[in-house]
Amino acid sequence: MTPVTAFVVVAALLVAATVAILVLPLWRAPKVASGADQRQFNLSIFRDQLAELERDRSDGTLAEADFEQARSELQRRLLDEVRPEAAAATADGGGRKTALALVAAIPLLATAGYLLLGNPRALDPLQTQPPSSVSTQQIEGMLVKLAEKLKKDPDDANGWVMLARSYKALGRLAEAAEAYSHAGALVDQDAALLSDYAETLSQVNGGRLQGKPGELIARALKIDPEDPQSLFMAGLAASERSDFGAAADHWSRLLTKIDPGSEDYATLEDYIAKARKAAGQPSAVEKKAKSAAAAPSISGQVVLSGKLAGQAKPDDVLFVFARAEEGPRMPLAAIRATVAELPLTFRLDDSMALPGGKKLSEFKTVRIEARIAKSGKAQTASGDLFGGAGGVKLGSRGVQLTIDQVQP
Repeated sequence: MTPVTAFVVVAALLVAATVAILVLPLWRAPKVASGADQRQFNLSIFRDQLAELERDRSDGTLAEADFEQARSELQRRLLDEVRPEAAAATADGGGRKTALALVAAIPLLATAGYLLLGNPRALDPLQTQPPSSVSTQQIEGMLVKLAEKLKKDPDDANGWVMLARSYKALGRLAEAAEAYSHAGALVDQDAALLSDYAETLSQVNGGRLQGKPGELIARALKIDPEDPQSLFMAGLAASERSDFGAAADHWSRLLTKIDPGSEDYATLEDYIAKARKAAGQPSAVEKKAKSAAAAPSISGQVVLSGKLAGQAKPDDVLFVFARAEEGPRMPLAAIRATVAELPLTFRLDDSMALPGGKKLSEFKTVRIEARIAKSGKAQTASGDLFGGAGGVKLGSRGVQLTIDQVQP
């Protein structure tokens, strides 16, 4: 192989690998999980992990700026493949358009960059074509040469991984799985590679994760219990065997690594809720409600004295709050309502504490007060109507408050 040919082969393989890494997650249509068909849970997330990018950067095949950009893209697309069915068509169309754009743009940009910064005259124009004209057949030819090289040097683990990823990008899943099986310790010691190998095997097996794919996922989690793709696939495997509680647990750990304000967070949270429901476990909302119900509280009813009824309007603001009998005057818990809601049943607990203040549960007894604020503000003002009770113990029920006084 001449130096020119070698340069072309290496450059084309690098372009193909880059296209595969960035395009494949965009091209694959997301699926929605359901109890009826667990194959629909077979999605791919965070395909190429930071470890792979770091290796490429260490090997000098990826510039620092490109590394940072690729890492940001990977993080952003962590769960782009996890979409409900209602959004599947839109996600598929947008992702594939982006994928097609990248397929066209990456080779063209690589060529333009070489023409500007490289030395095109160093190449023989009769033997060289720009990367933008490299066809699938040419790439496959290059992979044949790489496979032949690996037969002569079977200990080249990095070469086997590159071959596996390239085969997978071309949809040759059985050959990709076979290539992964030759990568040895490089795969065995990398959680991201193990989970990718597991996904490849599952695709060969029609989306099933039981058997060897499941074993690979378990090994990946032993290496890195917090690896995002491994956690997601472990949840898929658990769901496939109807262990929905375990699926929810794996996905709950993954949920902590996602921006709470993102669409991905909401989607995964929905999957967790469905898994917990299938497992007969309470959802996060139900747990929160149960926890709030069990928390220390004071409850009762507020009524307005008949002698003051003419001094209050239906839309006047009503505050009900608890404060320490001695010490700071800042309320420990408070709720807001209107006179129109009287008689008002109330419940005060720690969830109603004001930011930066003390909590109701920190006191054995408190003072409960109801105040109709004529100004609409929480501060006491002349003309306010109020009533209260002191020495109320934490946990009291049926406390009766009568608004029967006027603030001087």
